[in-house]
Amino acid sequence: MIKYLGSKRTLVGVLGAIAQASNAKTAVDLFTGTTRVAQEFKRLGLDVIASDSATYSDILAKCYLEADANKVNLQELEEKMAYLNKLPGKSGYVTKNFCEEARFFQPKNGQRIDAIREELEANFKTDEHFPILLTSLMLAADRVDSTTGQHMAYLKNWSHRSKHNLELLVPELIPGTGKSVLGLAEDVISELPEVDLLYMDPPYNQHRYFTNYHIWETLVRWDNPEPYGVAMKRIDSRSPHTHSVFNKRKKMPPAFKDVITKAKAKTLVVSYNNESWVEPIDIAEALLQNHESVALLEFDYVRYIGSQIGIYNKSGAKVGSVGERKNKELIFIAGETSKVEAIEDVVAGRGIEPRT
Repeated sequence: MIKYLGSKRTLVGVLGAIAQASNAKTAVDLFTGTTRVAQEFKRLGLDVIASDSATYSDILAKCYLEADANKVNLQELEEKMAYLNKLPGKSGYVTKNFCEEARFFQPKNGQRIDAIREELEANFKTDEHFPILLTSLMLAADRVDSTTGQHMAYLKNWSHRSKHNLELLVPELIPGTGKSVLGLAEDVISELPEVDLLYMDPPYNQHRYFTNYHIWETLVRWDNPEPYGVAMKRIDSRSPHTHSVFNKRKKMPPAFKDVITKAKAKTLVVSYNNESWVEPIDIAEALLQNHESVALLEFDYVRYIGSQIGIYNKSGAKVGSVGERKNKELIFIAGETSKVEAIEDVVAGRGIEPRT
């Protein structure tokens, strides 16, 4: 899975245990991001809907949720991947902007990304395996990048992994059913069906995923946007329509509460950060508008590595300072009192802790 700020990798075990304890058969993962949590729900046998406003997230969801591992022709998929892996490199948008003007990838890998992505666009756009192949390219690029995990800056010196050769591999597909819904949470929440379990993990500060992961957005859209700045971000990052209400201090709290109260689920799970713009009591009060009880779980976790080492630009100057080493992740569980208590007992009884 791609490196991702805000990823719930360390909490997947906890969230999976909550899903099992709730006896859910259907679920929604709102603000799904990399779909990591949605994938865990699907592995546990739930019918899952994943939703996000990011185009790259939609492709990931089509790969991991909509594709049923039991129905994918693996031989055909591997043959297509072998063909793409043999394509010679060709300089294009990625090479120019992310290898020469910036240093996100070594040129040899940028050329391979350009060649494979162009071929996908020209001859695989309507192929049933297109989302899987594009996901594979995203994962391959992530394995050879030179960042600490996001696209606002790159490392002072080339990372060791950046020297490896880009290679497409078959993603770990999951048996079962699922669906991707592309759109803003505040828009899609009213359209989503009622489910047994709805999980949401909204942004909690001004940092936008649209700019933090602009390379993935461009790789999926393949629209050759005008780049700007040291990080060669998309010019449309400056456009109001790419700004989320969840990244605005004054607008985020009421929008968050509105999404909570409109969510249609027997059990509603919200994860949030202690550095957020919304107080825990306000989240609990919003949850109690439609649910009998609310429980709060609290976990310590290590922060994104950029906060520990700082970030450097192309000239070697540090552009990010060292910050706090740890945050607290808060998980709210709302639903019928008996079910909330049962979930608490399961999590406590198993002694489940975040993964390191």
